[in-house]
Amino acid sequence: MDNIFIEGQNPLSGSVKISGAKNAVLPIMTAALMAEGKSVITRVPNLRDTRTMIRLMEIVGATCTFEDDKLIIDGSTVNNPEAPYDLVKTMRASFYVLGPLLARFGMVKVSLPGGCAWGPRPVDFHLKGLEKLGAKITLESGYILAEADRLKGTELSFEFPSVGATGNIAMAAATADGTTVIDNAACEPEIVQLCEYLNLMGASIHGIGTPKLIIDGVDKLHSANIEVIPDRIEAGTFLTAGALLGEITLEDVNPKHLDTVLLKLKEAGCGITTTKSSITISPADSIQAVDMTTAVYPGFPTDLQAQWVALMTLANGSSVITDTVYHDRFSHVPELNRFGANIKLENNTAFVRGIDELIGAPVMSTDIRASASLIVAGLAAKGQTVVSRVYHIDRGYEKIEEKFRSLGANIWRKNPVT
Repeated sequence: MDNIFIEGQNPLSGSVKISGAKNAVLPIMTAALMAEGKSVITRVPNLRDTRTMIRLMEIVGATCTFEDDKLIIDGSTVNNPEAPYDLVKTMRASFYVLGPLLARFGMVKVSLPGGCAWGPRPVDFHLKGLEKLGAKITLESGYILAEADRLKGTELSFEFPSVGATGNIAMAAATADGTTVIDNAACEPEIVQLCEYLNLMGASIHGIGTPKLIIDGVDKLHSANIEVIPDRIEAGTFLTAGALLGEITLEDVNPKHLDTVLLKLKEAGCGITTTKSSITISPADSIQAVDMTTAVYPGFPTDLQAQWVALMTLANGSSVITDTVYHDRFSHVPELNRFGANIKLENNTAFVRGIDELIGAPVMSTDIRASASLIVAGLAAKGQTVVSRVYHIDRGYEKIEEKFRSLGANIWRKNPVT
């Protein structure tokens, strides 16, 4: 298993191209299962998660071709509406097949995501929404079985604007009989693009980008092509590194998707300039401590919380970071403290007292975004950092060490036994 090695405190400069968004392409891939014919998706990042989803597409019968950044999905051969545990346990986004396959085949069998209980968990939003659409939901040996001759339009309101549930219900409702209204729908750019893609496939969805989606069901969808939007989380990760280590420019990015993050970086003292498709960040002489609370879009993304904590470890003063989206998403805190950071954790809030210098250390990745925070910290730390379990980073970041190396970082990957 590879490790990532970093010799820290090398200045960064230059430009880097941002890849397509992981969180956009995964539901788009499952939407392509709803139509016969070939759909072409471009700007697809080559990630562990996209490759896992391709394997799932092939298990349900789709024919997939992935070369460079172009993915062709032929849904004509889809004939097995079942998502097995071995795949779903490695990637919760596999659950996105629930709505599309139910809509197309009238039944679907999907494993519960690993660690999910049948109860008051986020997966409940998906299931309750499908029940409102007329599906019969049963649990058999850890699998969800959903059945419906044809789903029927309904009105539903989410207690919380769940991205996954909004996507699943929008796909299921696209071919339902009648009109579906989703109140308190997620407004993330990735959900916006999914709905736009469904409309390209022949769906009739209105209110895209607002908390109220109106979906007029159509008889069937057809294949369609789309280019994936830029990955705002990858972009935010590079911005936090630039805030500490040098002026860099992000290319092929949508600054509007990062409005809240850019405002916070300006509060911290960074210089920010943007064009329609680029962001340039100039580091502050001294990073100022800035409190931050995550929120659903357009708030500060929970997927950048760990990276913000890493940035604040070197700020001038103390900051308070609260995650209101995922209350237990702080596995990076003990690892950042191994660099000498001063972070105290209480429930879903991290209290960070900035220090003058981080010292490189061996650290362990625990999830995708925690991994990114350790790399940012390692780049800024004095001495060598070794990040283990980097398969987490490979789930969500395309060639991250190569991109940082192109900016001047001393970072490489190798197997610890070689």
